[in-house]
Amino acid sequence: MNAIQVGLLGLGTVGSGVVKIIREHQDKLQHLVGCPVELKKVLVREKDKQRLIDVDPALLTTDPYEVIRDQEVDVVIEVMGGIEQTKEYLLEALHGKKHVVTANKDLMALYGSELLGAATRNGCDLFYEASVAGGIPILRGLVDGLASDRITKMMGIVNGTTNFILTKMSKYGSPYSEVLKEAQDLGYAEADPTADVEGLDAARKMAILARLGFSMNVDLQDVQVKGISAISDEDINYSKRLGYTMKLIGIAHRQQNSIEVSVEPTLLPDHHPLAAVNDEYNAVYVYGEAVGETMFYGPGAGSLPTATAVVSDLVGVMKNMRLGVNGRSAVAPQYEKQMKRPEEIHAQHFLRIHVKDQVGALAKITGLFSERGVSFEKILQLPLKNSELAEIVIVTHHASQRDFTDIQLQLENLEVVSKVKSTYRVEGNGEV
Repeated sequence: MNAIQVGLLGLGTVGSGVVKIIREHQDKLQHLVGCPVELKKVLVREKDKQRLIDVDPALLTTDPYEVIRDQEVDVVIEVMGGIEQTKEYLLEALHGKKHVVTANKDLMALYGSELLGAATRNGCDLFYEASVAGGIPILRGLVDGLASDRITKMMGIVNGTTNFILTKMSKYGSPYSEVLKEAQDLGYAEADPTADVEGLDAARKMAILARLGFSMNVDLQDVQVKGISAISDEDINYSKRLGYTMKLIGIAHRQQNSIEVSVEPTLLPDHHPLAAVNDEYNAVYVYGEAVGETMFYGPGAGSLPTATAVVSDLVGVMKNMRLGVNGRSAVAPQYEKQMKRPEEIHAQHFLRIHVKDQVGALAKITGLFSERGVSFEKILQLPLKNSELAEIVIVTHHASQRDFTDIQLQLENLEVVSKVKSTYRVEGNGEV
């Protein structure tokens, strides 16, 4: 083979990084795969736009079909984003016997199974390492490095925007709205930050991780999601006072053949390794029956970290081309999907409650918990200034989701309770 010809869909931040790495690491790429890697066509929205990197104008096109139908293109790299139309482009590329590398988490979370099936039927590779946690090789770690182990739990910070916001709120006491604006000014958050701050971006990544780690067809709708927009300064301060750090945590947990997948603000003990992951960094804890605990840590976004993952996938495709084994890496799910029922999901919980400051109020509240067999690990009771209310902060021992939900409903209807102000999951106190 004289050269590997690449068609690139998208020349934004990540696409520019891909071009830069292909150019500047050409000697290493040739050493790894035995031939040059060349850009054949690049899809852009506007040919005359000022760009982060210079590309020969003859390679640019505004027509995606000039890339995906080019007979000389061996590999299509998709870094343009989008879902429905992008899926059709990639399906056509695969039907045309072109290998595909994508960084599109939204697409893979929704249509990963369909696209992987099309790749297998057409003898093509479809790699998507960059779709989760940017430059951290977490997917390759699960598929290759931990292939012989049985994964029981994955827990991590997989969204850099929310981690940046919570870091600033925790370290400097900055209000949520102020830190969100700073994140937008720095380019960490979009003008519409909903996907990040409401946990949707992290949920897509956890669906992909759970699908690979547990070998089940996990869908986005299987992920329970709660965002960070309702977190208050009081929640942050009380969690710190009790020895916890607030993070948006994705959890995928398997027990026997049943799984749970969630994304929600979670309190971690200050000594937990994930509690020290700050700013835009990502980290994923993986628990295996044989290996025990491993942790993947690094930049979760950015031009070159994400582009590194994309080009690493490209190298994987090219190695398979040399060996003649393209299209054989995708493995059908081994297990039938079985989601845990609410009574099978157990966790500790943090509650902050406003109650009437009167004798017997705490006894009535503790009575509700004891009826369900739920005990307390930590409890604080403080009067609220200039109010006839008191504030009670509780950290429970492990309780089932069903019991905890029922307790919350009963608390809301309890005469001495003014309001349940907030509830959060607590992780990392010893149980996997």
